[in-house]
Amino acid sequence: MGLKHSIPHDLGLEMGRKVTVKALESYRASFTEYNPQGRWVTEDRAEVSFSVAGKTLKGAVDVRSTAVDLELDVPFLFRPFKAVAIKVIEDEIRDWINRAKRGELDEEA
Repeated sequence: MGLKHSIPHDLGLEMGRKVTVKALESYRASFTEYNPQGRWVTEDRAEVSFSVAGKTLKGAVDVRSTAVDLELDVPFLFRPFKAVAIKVIEDEIRDWINRAKRGELDEEA
C-alpha cells in the first residue's frame, strides 16, 4: 500500500479489536460526508475506504495485541493531506482506547 502508521496500545488483542470496531463505527457516523466504508476481512483486519474530492482512498486497519496499524493508499495529489487524514483516524482510535481504559467499553457490552 502506501502510507503506514501505527497507534500503540496496551489493551491486548481482544480489547484492541473492540476499540477498533467502535472507532470505525464512530468514524463512519461522524464523517458521513466522506462516505467512509469498512469491511472486516478477517477477525483482525478491516479494509476501509472514504471519498475526498471525488476520489476514493483505500486502506486497511490491522489490530495487533500492542498496536492498531493503519495503511492508506494516498495518491500523489493527496499527499499534502495525509497527515490530516491520519490524525483524524488516530484521534478516533485513541479516544476509544481511553474509553476502554476507563472501563466504558465493558459497560456497553
